[in-house]
Parts: sequence; structure tokens; C-alpha cells
Amino acid sequence: MAKPKIKPEIKTETLVSAAPKWNVVVLNDPINYQGYVVVAFMSVLRINSAEAKKLMRAVHVDGRATVWTGDRERAEMLALELQQWHLNALLEKDA
Repeated sequence: MAKPKIKPEIKTETLVSAAPKWNVVVLNDPINYQGYVVVAFMSVLRINSAEAKKLMRAVHVDGRATVWTGDRERAEMLALELQQWHLNALLEKDA
């Protein structure tokens, strides 16, 4: 009688990729004063005055700036809070 061939055990590995990061982007608008935007950034993003001014200038000069990058849930919360401060905030997938 012929012996059945035994196939070697195949080991597979499952690779788990990290969840994509999301950017919170603020767009420039002609309505909000620069000082107001700085206060909003300090309050929502919990950053110091110098960093908030730097982000505000980037929004003003470039028309938009990424103010935060991270997990989607937190990004959605921050964008919503910025919108409640009447800023044009949106989400974009990080490249």
C-alpha cells in the first residue's frame, strides 16, 4: 500500500497595518479676526500662544493649514470643535 503524502504545515502571518492618520485642516476665511483664531486654536488644540500664532499665520498666508494629525475619531472631534468656533475646519486623509 502506498503511503499518503503528508503536506508540510504552512505557516502564515497576518500583517496588521496601522490605521491611517487624518489631518484636521483649517481654511482661511474673511470673517474671523486673527486674534480670535489664535484663541480658538489655543482652546481647542491645547497649544501655547506662539504655536497658535504660527498656525494662524499659515492659514492666513497659505489659505489653509494642517493644525493636527492623528486618529480619525480625535480628528473628527477637533474639527467639530473648531467648527463650533466658526472656523472652516475639515478632515483629510494623511498621505
